[in-house]
Amino acid sequence: MNKSANNFYTPRFSHIYVEKNMKNHPMAQKILKRFPNARVIEIDQYQEVFHRPKQNFFVQKNSQKLILAEKKDHYFYPGAEVCHDFGNPHFYYSTNILNCIYHCDYCYLQGMFSSANVVMFVNLEDYFAKLDQMLEKHSVYLPISYDTDLLAFENVAPFTAEWIHYAKKHANLTIEIRTKSANYRAIRHLEPLNNVILGWTISPDFIVKHYERGASSLEARLANIRQAIHDGWKVRLSFDPLLHIDDWQEHYQECVEQTFTTIPAEKILDASVGVFRMPKDYLKNIRKYRNDSDLIYYPYEHMDGVYTYPKAIRDQLVQEVTQMIEKYIPKEKIYT
Repeated sequence: MNKSANNFYTPRFSHIYVEKNMKNHPMAQKILKRFPNARVIEIDQYQEVFHRPKQNFFVQKNSQKLILAEKKDHYFYPGAEVCHDFGNPHFYYSTNILNCIYHCDYCYLQGMFSSANVVMFVNLEDYFAKLDQMLEKHSVYLPISYDTDLLAFENVAPFTAEWIHYAKKHANLTIEIRTKSANYRAIRHLEPLNNVILGWTISPDFIVKHYERGASSLEARLANIRQAIHDGWKVRLSFDPLLHIDDWQEHYQECVEQTFTTIPAEKILDASVGVFRMPKDYLKNIRKYRNDSDLIYYPYEHMDGVYTYPKAIRDQLVQEVTQMIEKYIPKEKIYT
């Protein structure tokens, strides 16, 4: 392999920080074994690395480090109003990984965290104990891949498989695993479950290439979806976020046609459609550091603490793309 003389960054995960009390945890040990050449540094608390002052998210993104830690509280959060609940009354989300290997221009994580390093909370058993208590009171709908792309990390940390094993024992729990990866093969050996939804973000090729840096191609995602459906999994398509780019109608028309000529529309559980939206403070943070993306500097409209497109553009994007999708799947299966 040739190495560029201009690349001064160390490889991703060349350094792994481990909280001392977690270094012998089985999941931590499993992850560490996958990086035998990494420099392992023991720390007391992950915050001393992840939250240290004067960090630059965008510089760190070139050479992410890994932090293995213990989650001690706030295992689950109420679902945000800007996210689809798909008709579920008890909507929560969990974050046992912070940050992502992809670098999407529209991602809120780059404004939410000052560090691009990846935190993995390895003590899943404590998440499950808390969830046991919640499930005794009511059913739970739980997306588990909001502040990361959990399936993309499955070859590093098999959290997705652990969550699926847990879901198998709890019929009143529904989990959604959303991804932009083509890593379905990592969980293909598992039994499909009625209460596990595999969700893929669907974006036009132009957006994948220009704004979803590092993520899998649309073609690769669709091939994974087709295989997952064939194997019996419930699959959700998320046309979200819709982006108001030049020639957007043509890009989304081509994307929708490619999607439903590749996968059987009648086998899709449902689909969601949503436009770009980002909390005001996160976008403000991103604009301090980035000048390389037109998405960041679009003249968004401020609405209830969130930046998004002006209403006329929002309505046109959602209405027209929804009409494109309705040619293939019934209106009642589309959430907007």
